[in-house]
Amino acid sequence: MPRKASVVNEVPDEETSVLLESDQEKEDEIGKLTRMLGAVMNYLSDDELEELDIEYLLDDTEGLREWWDQFRESNRKQIEEEIKKSLGELSLKELEKIHEKIKDKQH
Repeated sequence: MPRKASVVNEVPDEETSVLLESDQEKEDEIGKLTRMLGAVMNYLSDDELEELDIEYLLDDTEGLREWWDQFRESNRKQIEEEIKKSLGELSLKELEKIHEKIKDKQH
């Protein structure tokens, strides 16, 4: 019986190095997130901890504040979209209240 020719996906060297860099960046990011999660879990599991201090956690865990700010910014965009979609459902009175709050913030 004749054998089927195998299909070989050849990736040029330049593309291979880009893929490897991308994979390395992903691994580095996973490592960074793992360290931050470990630090957070160590903090939360401290039996002597009487009160959670989020600011301490953000300041004491390397990279956590930057990650949190990025996360919040991406979430902000989602919130903005949800607000835009719901504006048509609000009453004129509700819209006027929002408008006043916006005007107060701008001044």
